[in-house]
Amino acid sequence: MPPVREFEGSHEGAGLRIAVIAARWNGFVVDRLVEGCINTLRQREVEEDCIHLIHVPGSFEITAAARWAAESGHYDAVICLGAVIRGETAHFEYVAGGAADGMREVTLLTGVPVVFGVLTTENAEQALERAGGKEGHKGEESAATAIEMANLRKALS
Repeated sequence: MPPVREFEGSHEGAGLRIAVIAARWNGFVVDRLVEGCINTLRQREVEEDCIHLIHVPGSFEITAAARWAAESGHYDAVICLGAVIRGETAHFEYVAGGAADGMREVTLLTGVPVVFGVLTTENAEQALERAGGKEGHKGEESAATAIEMANLRKALS
């Protein structure tokens, strides 16, 4: 019996073009996510001129920019960074759910990996803990995921 072929995306970013879409809303958290994300992309050898940072007003607007970036043909992956912090209204569910659904849809429609790096937390303290605190760094994790998925897509092409 022939051996099973296995595929896995490389963790090396050389040669990849990455769009990073960042919400300005809750910038005190998102700025940390962006910093960790871009530092990780650099550490994994994504060329400086192949990293494009795109700003949008809030996490809900990330989806439209993600689709435009993915459809442009310029990027191997799109990283979406934002922070939705629960308030006293249903706004949280609409924004967080809409962003997640939209990003999944963009991936399925375009085939370009779109990474969900949007924090959905109960309060600002939890958000900061996930942006470089004791709960890890979602910006760094999102960069690593984008590189691996972009390379896996290439391997499967």
